Amino acid sequence: MDKFVIRGGNPLVGTIRVSGAKNAALPAMAAALLTDEPVALENIPDVRDIQTERKLLESMGAEVELGYGRAHHRTTICARSLGRPEAAYELVKTMRASTLVLGPLVARCGIARVSLPGGCAIGARPIDLHIKGLERLGATITTEHGYVEARAERLKGNQVMFEKITVTGTEDLMMAAALADGETVMENCAREPEVADLAALLNKMGADIEGAGTSTIRIRGVEKLRGARHRIIPDRVEAATFILAGALGGGDLLVSGCDPHHLTALFQKLEEAGVRVRVMAPDTVRVMAEGELRSTDISTEEYPGFPTDVQAQFMALATQAEGSSVITENIFENRFMHAQELVRMGANIKIEGRRAIVRGKTPLSAAAVLASDLRASASLVLAALVADGETIIDRVYHIDRGYERIEEKLRGVGAQIKRIGEILPRRASMLAG
Repeated sequence: MDKFVIRGGNPLVGTIRVSGAKNAALPAMAAALLTDEPVALENIPDVRDIQTERKLLESMGAEVELGYGRAHHRTTICARSLGRPEAAYELVKTMRASTLVLGPLVARCGIARVSLPGGCAIGARPIDLHIKGLERLGATITTEHGYVEARAERLKGNQVMFEKITVTGTEDLMMAAALADGETVMENCAREPEVADLAALLNKMGADIEGAGTSTIRIRGVEKLRGARHRIIPDRVEAATFILAGALGGGDLLVSGCDPHHLTALFQKLEEAGVRVRVMAPDTVRVMAEGELRSTDISTEEYPGFPTDVQAQFMALATQAEGSSVITENIFENRFMHAQELVRMGANIKIEGRRAIVRGKTPLSAAAVLASDLRASASLVLAALVADGETIIDRVYHIDRGYERIEEKLRGVGAQIKRIGEILPRRASMLAG
């Protein structure tokens, strides 16, 4: 099992480039199930979850070409024939986003059988909102033996009011409604950039969707969708992680290939913390750590609020800020597992339910720590970058799910980080870019 070995204390200087957004690429790949024509996606990140999604689509009968090279990260998916509209447990158990095939399959094939999901152990993330939404569109749902089965001769447009904001639920229902008869109006929708990106792809495929990126989305169903070409948006969580690394590690770091408009909530909190962030170009941010970091409180919220996927990384920053910071986690009930590992490195953190009180500035020292989920892994990497000595992070397969060669990118701007242990294959195919 791979590990990271990180020696802290090196300032980060240079340019680090952001990959395409995993959380936009996964629903875009699922959307290819809605048509029998090829869907070409560019700026696909080279991460484990993409490989899992490829295997999932291929298991249903889709043809998937996936290639990485210097110039292009791309995939072409052709779901001409879907002989097995099922998402088996062995594939779904490692990635919760696998449930995104439920809506497209029942919309196109009239039947879908999807295992209840797995993924990061950060709390309950039930798919009941997906199920209730599909029932509103006329699907008959049964659940048994760990599988959800949905059937419908043809979905019918309807009003859908989400009881709570759900990103994957919004995406799943939007894809299903694209092929439903009549008009669907969805209320209390997720407003994340990834939702808007999926809608942009669907509209290129011939869908009729308005309002994506707002709380109300209107979908007028069409008879058939066609193939399309689409470029995936930058990964805002990866960008935020590198920006926080620059703020922690000192030096002068350029984060390129990002969309600063997606990072407003983070920028506001960094300004409160005394970090200087400048937008240098439409896709480039400069971060400079000048003087002492100041404590600041954050409270995670749905977009455009402070993202839960950046909470763990911000906690690493808070350990090095003067004063007490209060971090409130409102999205998931079990997303402080990284805190105990940070304490092992010398952090002063007290957990009170959904709140973490971080008292700084505390010197961090090297330790052997264990990654518990994707974003927790990133927080430990950031802490190790400023810790005294050599930190060993185990179970880094978590970070490989969502960060493309993070150790190579950080090494390119001065970090002392290396991967050791078994080298696991991360690509099913290699194409010259």
